[in-house]
Amino acid sequence: MSLCWLPDLTDWPQACAAAGDLSFDGFVRLASTRLDASRTNQLDRLLARRFPDGAPGAPGTRPVRLAVLSSATVAHLLPAIRIGGLRRGIRVETYAGPFGAYWQDLVDPDSGLHAFAPDAVLIALDAFHLSALGAEAALAHLRDLWRGVRERFGGPVIQQTLLPVALPLLGANEHRLAGARHATIARINHALREAADAAGVDLLALDDQVARHGRDAWHDPVWWLRAKQEVAPAAAPLYGDLVGRLLAAGQGLSKKCLVLDLDNTLWGGVVGDDGVAGLVLGSGSAEGEAFLGLQAYARDLAARGIILAVVSKNDAANALEAFETHPEMLLRRGDIAAFLANWDDKARNLRRVAASLGIGLDALVFVDDNPFERELVRAELPMVAVPELPEDPSGYADRIAQAGYFEALAITPEDRARAGLYAANAERTLAAAEAADLPSYLAGLAMRLVWRPFDAVGLARIVQLVNKTNQFNLTTRRITEDEARGLIDDPDAVALQVRLVDRLGDNGMIGIVIARRDGSDAFVVETWLMSCRVLGRGVEAAMLAVLAGAVAERGGRALIGLYRPSPKNAMVAGHYPGLGFTPLEPDGATERHRLDLSAYRPEPGPIRIDRG
Repeated sequence: MSLCWLPDLTDWPQACAAAGDLSFDGFVRLASTRLDASRTNQLDRLLARRFPDGAPGAPGTRPVRLAVLSSATVAHLLPAIRIGGLRRGIRVETYAGPFGAYWQDLVDPDSGLHAFAPDAVLIALDAFHLSALGAEAALAHLRDLWRGVRERFGGPVIQQTLLPVALPLLGANEHRLAGARHATIARINHALREAADAAGVDLLALDDQVARHGRDAWHDPVWWLRAKQEVAPAAAPLYGDLVGRLLAAGQGLSKKCLVLDLDNTLWGGVVGDDGVAGLVLGSGSAEGEAFLGLQAYARDLAARGIILAVVSKNDAANALEAFETHPEMLLRRGDIAAFLANWDDKARNLRRVAASLGIGLDALVFVDDNPFERELVRAELPMVAVPELPEDPSGYADRIAQAGYFEALAITPEDRARAGLYAANAERTLAAAEAADLPSYLAGLAMRLVWRPFDAVGLARIVQLVNKTNQFNLTTRRITEDEARGLIDDPDAVALQVRLVDRLGDNGMIGIVIARRDGSDAFVVETWLMSCRVLGRGVEAAMLAVLAGAVAERGGRALIGLYRPSPKNAMVAGHYPGLGFTPLEPDGATERHRLDLSAYRPEPGPIRIDRG
């Protein structure tokens, strides 16, 4: 059991020797290699030595203080958790309380847990401990824990499912033996899914991992008896990576786009040489069905909201012919949001893909059977995820799935519609090019801005949008679901969600504004963000009109707009001056601008404003 999707680093000793001069990004690159437990622990020590006051985080991320509440020994897992976060550009600080004293740690206000003040809590109770309570009592105990954590700390809660470590007494029909611990663990894990969903708790599904890798890969009785380590030390790197995926998903850092090569990746053979009829694809051969398996997986990812793109060294006509005419193709041209088939190097084309879709390069996963192309992209674009592929194409889809690039905590209707949104946006771009002038084009879109205050229905999408938007985001301030929920009935806050609809379709939720009362008459705009796919349509002015009206209804007389520069949000540096705000004295690195509502008059534009 290894991190098989990551490339191996053959000169590890040399890399470690140079670690004293590495930047944070350099450590991220080292973390993005295939690490066993020994290398994971060594890298964690080198990171602490290089940044004794705490490693920085990647731009647009915030440090995460993660507490692990456990009834077993977890100290050996903490370095792997920190490296799992590092792999995704997140600085993770960890805390584990005294052995087995998780409940006392939680309820004692003077405990180390309270002094640590976690942002997130991972509950990792061992299977022996919980199964001894019985299924119903175990679920009740966990619900009490979740409630206690939420009441005291308010952040996200991650619940580890139970490792199926108990030995069967009856065999395949263990469920028929009353009180059998093996069956009790299975019942608890089954009930955990529904209970966690109801409580808004995220799962670290170790039982799924055991189903994939086997019990012996995750649990070693020797280490359990000697040190009460339920998770075997050899499994720590994968454990840490699984936790890192959840933390990254919570910050909106999961990947957004799967970029596929074509020849010998999406089909067998070279379309320019073999012709469409000579491609190996489809039922009737094991190899042809293997390539279909990758297409089916890509299609299913697209259905849940992952953008698909193609980057291939090919003549465009040949590549398109396969999509249009091969009878066994599952993917069609309409499934692909960005299609680049030419003879440019793939790093250059990946830059074009990101630019055309309005997403960052760090949102891309590039899949190519050719080791040369993979290494080239890793060297040129280290922020792009490039999985190692097995020799046999039957393992391509499984390898991508194992890597967990597209981890998500929930799926919203906007996620499912994302592929269609990007296709419609491409049509808008084409219409813009054909329009005689920009005002005519915008008027022809028949746009409507539909807004409403924060509500429970939109909560999941609100949190997702706030935590993943980096470019058109004035402060890159992040938010938890509990914090967003608290804004719904806050009399001193204006929190708005905005959708944009036009004649080509519904763009979904594209904007968030949060403003809080500061003193008696001014509201400070602490969050203003928009999806980049609606730029250049006058949405900013329409959102200001909505915000100004909502603030005026609360008795506000002025808006104070904040801009906190980051490496990714330079595009909005002139946002507030462009809307008529007057610059104020900055507050450290944060620029401040003021708009007096008594002098504000909404400008007429091409967008009709409706309250949803």
